[in-house]
Amino acid sequence: MSQMRAQRVGEQMKKELSDILMREVKDPRVEFVTVTGVDVTGDLQHATVYVTVLGESEEKEETLKALRQAKGFIRSEIGKRINLRKTPDIEFDFDESIAYGNRIEKLINDLKKEE
Repeated sequence: MSQMRAQRVGEQMKKELSDILMREVKDPRVEFVTVTGVDVTGDLQHATVYVTVLGESEEKEETLKALRQAKGFIRSEIGKRINLRKTPDIEFDFDESIAYGNRIEKLINDLKKEE
């Protein structure tokens, strides 16, 4: 039961985080960020936010640094928008699944070209 609630809270947080990053955060380093997923623990105390960033690896690191600096503001905005007893602590991490999928697709296409 708590896992279903954690998933619902994660989906709501994903929606609200996307809106906050697009409209509220004014840092130019956070312009090309897409929230791809949010994993919330069963006790709703911690949330890991997975993001993808458009750009080179240096820009990605700067974006992650900016997100971590704005974590307090983002968490307070989430607390205002979602009615929870305690707002989960937020950690930001890169979502490597898209890059991994692109790499697999490239390898498959290369194999097709060789045949």
